[in-house]
This record gives sequence, C-alpha cells and structure tokens, in this order.
Amino acid sequence: MNQNRLFNSTRWRLAGFYTGVMGAILGLCSIGVYQMVAHAHWQSQDRELEALSGVLHDSLEPILQRPGTIESSVRRVLPNLCILEQNNCQAQMETSSSRHILSVLHRDSYYYTRFWDLSGRLVATIGSVPEDIPTKLETETWQTLKAKNGDRYHQISILLKTNRNFAWGYMQVGQSLREHESHTQSLKTILLLGLPIGLVLVGGASWWLAGLAMRPIYLSYQQIQQFTADAAHELRTPLSAIRATVDSAKGMDFSIEPEPQSILQSIERQSLRLSQLVQDLLMLARMEQRSIPIKFQPCCLNQIIDDLIEEMSPLAIAAEVELSQEVWGHLPLYALGDEDQLYRLVSNLLINAIQYTQKGGQVKIMLKSDDHHALIQIQDTGIGMTLLDQAQIFDRFYRVHIDRSRSSGGSGLGLAIVKAIALAHQGSIKVQSELNRGSVFTVRLPLTKLNFHISS
Repeated sequence: MNQNRLFNSTRWRLAGFYTGVMGAILGLCSIGVYQMVAHAHWQSQDRELEALSGVLHDSLEPILQRPGTIESSVRRVLPNLCILEQNNCQAQMETSSSRHILSVLHRDSYYYTRFWDLSGRLVATIGSVPEDIPTKLETETWQTLKAKNGDRYHQISILLKTNRNFAWGYMQVGQSLREHESHTQSLKTILLLGLPIGLVLVGGASWWLAGLAMRPIYLSYQQIQQFTADAAHELRTPLSAIRATVDSAKGMDFSIEPEPQSILQSIERQSLRLSQLVQDLLMLARMEQRSIPIKFQPCCLNQIIDDLIEEMSPLAIAAEVELSQEVWGHLPLYALGDEDQLYRLVSNLLINAIQYTQKGGQVKIMLKSDDHHALIQIQDTGIGMTLLDQAQIFDRFYRVHIDRSRSSGGSGLGLAIVKAIALAHQGSIKVQSELNRGSVFTVRLPLTKLNFHISS
C-alpha cells in the first residue's frame, strides 16, 4: 500500500507539472493569438478607411474651388451629402441613389464622413454620423472616439485642398468599432472557454503519459521486490536445513548413534545448494555489469553436445525420459565464445527439459546451421507453458510450476543465465511452447570463419 501511494503521488506530481507547463504555454499562445487577430482586424479596418478616404480625396479635390464652400459640383459627386446650413439632411437621405460609386457611405451604417472648414466649423456630413460623438475638430491623422452611449468609433482626418492648391478644410472618414469589438469579443470568449477545455484534455493526457513513464519504474520496483522475496526464500530453505541438521548433530552421542555421517552429508548437500545459488546470482550480476571477461575462441558445438549427452544420460535414465540428439550435416560447427559458458547454456536447457518432461517422454537436442548462424534446439514432450509464461520464462526466479520446481531443487535462475550467456555471445534465444504438448528452445549463435574454411 505504501509503494502504491508513493507511485500514485509521484504520478500526480508529474501530471500536475506537465499540465501546469502546458497550461502556461497554452495561455501565452492564446494571448498571442488574440493579440495577433485583434491587430490584424484593426489593420484591416485602417486599410479600409484609408482606401475609402483616398477615393473621396481624389474625387473631391479637382472640383473644390473655394475654401470651406460646398459647390453644386460636389453635390453631384455626393448626392446624399447633408449640408448643415441648408438643413437638407432628411431630403438628401431619402433621394440618395445606391448606384453611385460612393454609395457605400450611406448604404453601410458603419461608415460616416464629416467635412470641416479651416476655422473648425462642421460644414457637411454624409452617412450615419453618430449624434453623441465629440463635435470638435481634431486634426490628428488617426483618432478613436467614444460616444456617450459607450460605442466607439475610429476615424481618419485628411486635409483637403482646392483645385488651385489652397487649403479647403478637413475631411474625416470614420467607422463604428462595433463589428471589430464583436469579433474580438467572440474570439476572447472562444479562447476563454477553450483554454479550460484544453487544460482538461492536457490533464488527462498528462495522467496517461505519466502512467506510461512510471510503468517501467513500477515494474522494476516490483521485480526488485519479487527478487528480494524469492532470494530470501531460496536462501532461507537451505539455511534452515543446515541449522536443523546441526542442532540434531549437537544433541547426538556420536559414540552411540551410527548416523553422524548421514547428517554431515545432508549439511554438505544444503551447503552446496546454497553455494550454487550464490554463485548463480553473482554470475548474473557480473554478466549484466560485463565484469566477467569472456575468452572468445572457436568452440566446437558438436563436441559440447556429445559431452552433454554422455553426462545427462544418467539423469534422463533416472527420470525415465528418452534423451537423443540429431545433428544435421557432416561438418562440425564452431561458434566463437567461452566453451565453459556455452556448455553451461546447453546444460541448463537440457536439465530443464528433463525435469519438466513426464516419465516415458522424450528430449531431443538438435544442431544445425542457418546462413551464418548455428541453431541449437532442445525439444521436449513435457508439460509446456502458456503464452504468459513464455513472456516471463527468462526472468529471474520465475517458475512455471512453483511446487514442482522447488521439489526438484531448482533456483529459478537457470533460464535467466541461459539468456545472459546467449546475449553475451551476440546470440539470441526464443521459446515455442504449447500447454501439455511440450516446448522447443532455440539458441542462435554466430558461426566463426573456421566453418567457412572447412566447408571450402
């Protein structure tokens, strides 16, 4: 429970840190997007006002004659022009033609134009001029005005000249910012709503990714725990037997009892078992750290198999298992490596196959070549294993059938050592098995150049 709380709290912290960093990034990106879109929309409005004021400027200056005066030629260009002194605004709006080139000024309620003389007096207007915006002339090029009802307007001021190049007055072309503010407000709403949703999604993804990142650590921690438990159990069994036999020996009168020799033999067996287990653990640790120097030299695999068949025959006979070999080809196969370790590799596989094969079963060792590799296959008709067992069979202390393996005296390190030796010799090992129908272990080792010289 403590380790589960530790891993869960660590996972929460990782997910929280990732979500916080991604939230800050998304927040900054959202602000940047908002600023960019708002600025782009503002620039688009400025270009529209510049284009419209430029058309008006180029259309009016050639026909303006006297400063501050609206001639009939101007009214022909702008038929919907409202001249304040004549008070004809309503009539002009009713008779205006939408077919005129500048009809956008009175057709679109967002635009308006005001004309000022040089003294700052408002002379005429066109379009939907807001009534409550300031009526004081501002000669700055760009202005942003705010009406009493809170609406804002953006306008450009341009100096007009007569056809004789005298200053006529000022023209202001403006536009309501209602559409701009509507767009920016919609964008702000989308970003404000999208950011929490994005953080929720990021939080879920962070939790999932943190789980993936923690899984190897958690599995390693479980393996360490399992290793500690199994090692303690394996070491405790022979030690308990040794202590029991020693206590039994202490209470005997060796001059009367005829059993001291058998007691000492039991102590010796358990001591040897304990010593072998410690040696196996040390061997695995050193091979993983690559602190064991491997004496690479050509090793005849045919000779190793012959010696093992001779050595394992008594064990197979005692287990009532038929042990045989099958060698393909007439030429010996040589692998580059340590002969003692290769001998240990094949020996562990054979012992394993004999122990897990029922009486009357068969164990066969086959040697053949494939391209530039030698294949050693140990096939048995034993109990087999499931796919789950096959995925873990090369782990330390893993047993397919715990009770049976413990009764046979195995430590659960044999196949782990086999895999370590195969990898140290640039080889590989795999298993194919079916429950209650036997297993086939295949070791693949690279051949030496000596094989090619012999074959040639």
